[in-house]
Amino acid sequence: MALYITDECINCDVCEPECPNGAISQGDEIYVIDLALCTECVGHYETSQCVDVCPVDCIPKDPNNVETEEELLTKYNKLTAE
Repeated sequence: MALYITDECINCDVCEPECPNGAISQGDEIYVIDLALCTECVGHYETSQCVDVCPVDCIPKDPNNVETEEELLTKYNKLTAE
């Protein structure tokens, strides 16, 4: 599954620089995650870095965008291909 940021986001700015895929950016009101770029850090780290650093726990898995570990790894490989 890709991740998403809920409206509990306090715009603390700690998640954006932690994303190795550049999937997090400032939205109109809160930060947002680009589903096409989010791999939940599969291929980069053991855990999702944005989730690890979020002080308000507002980055859950998106039940509307279910992806397997294999699909996330395939996406990672495409994003990091030269």
